[in-house]
Amino acid sequence: MTQPADMTYARYLTLDQVLGAQNPLTDQHDEMLFVIIHQAKELWLKQILHEIGYAQTLVRAGDLTPAYKSMARVSRIQSVLTQTWDILATMTPADYLRFRDSLGTSSGFQSDQFRRIEAMLGLKDASFLRFHEDRPHAHAALKQAIESPSLYDDALAQLARAGLSIPDAVLNRDVSQPYEPHPEVEAAWLEVYRDTTRWWELYQLAEKLVDLDDALITWRHKHVITVERIIGRRRGTGGTEGVAYLAKTLEKRCFPELWSLRTKL
Repeated sequence: MTQPADMTYARYLTLDQVLGAQNPLTDQHDEMLFVIIHQAKELWLKQILHEIGYAQTLVRAGDLTPAYKSMARVSRIQSVLTQTWDILATMTPADYLRFRDSLGTSSGFQSDQFRRIEAMLGLKDASFLRFHEDRPHAHAALKQAIESPSLYDDALAQLARAGLSIPDAVLNRDVSQPYEPHPEVEAAWLEVYRDTTRWWELYQLAEKLVDLDDALITWRHKHVITVERIIGRRRGTGGTEGVAYLAKTLEKRCFPELWSLRTKL
């Protein structure tokens, strides 16, 4: 493929648009950091969506080994996202309160890309759709993610294809609803973990899934600590209970049987 003769680094990356997208609403020094951190996170979330989508395509086709690369990449990106909380934590409560009112009712709680990631990993919640009615493309993308099989649904279908016992009620469930743990699914995964040589590809798939869940929980935990450090127990700008709401999310598991089976090994 012939490259344009006038291609430059800035043109290839459309840097003028990217670097022109930071528009703090106040003259407070720390607002720029707040804007850039959240914009950078959204860019990484876009890449995560790209990788999970590709991994789902591969898993559905039964190409498990190539899917590991995209899943491992997501885990690395999640680690980077977790580290950004340390940068944000250099902003003191006094720094943040100088511009917090300019945020109005906006909140990371409303990130459509994060909710799409949750849905693609199996955490379905249609109540978040209402936050995106003013952005039809975002609303449609989130709705599609909620109504489509998750990565975990795809993994369970592969267990069934391999001959492991997965109940029809699980394989044919309403995928728009939150996944509920099932003892027979746990039993199937237990069989995989008790004979890793026989089920090596499925075992590796399971561990890559746990990596994703582990990294997501770690990100949530650091989020809770950072928010409490900066705003204490104040209510969030989006109307949530702030730290109290975030702490509840630490209980969420995308792939519950992959955690519960460990007690029974």
